[in-house]
Amino acid sequence: MTPFQWQVLAATATIPLGETRSYKWVAEKIGRPKAMRAVGQALRRNPFPLIIPCHRVIRQDGSLGGYAGQQEGKRKAGLLKTEKEIAAQTAKSHSAFIV
Repeated sequence: MTPFQWQVLAATATIPLGETRSYKWVAEKIGRPKAMRAVGQALRRNPFPLIIPCHRVIRQDGSLGGYAGQQEGKRKAGLLKTEKEIAAQTAKSHSAFIV
């Protein structure tokens, strides 16, 4: 992995559960605001998809973007839906303990 790819993965790892960010956001976060396509290519090579949640990176228009193939797009959509549900449940559980 190149230093650029590691920067992309590090920025992506900061995206909270149940949230998404755009390829542009990642590019800006690493100081390379015009490198959106390169960000996508770096995420495509993510060797740690269970640890680095590359599925949380979407296009700026809100569409899923770079996942190749219909099956992969469905997988990305499913992961995002599941994470949003988990995040909502977690928030609900935590708020029950706040007095």
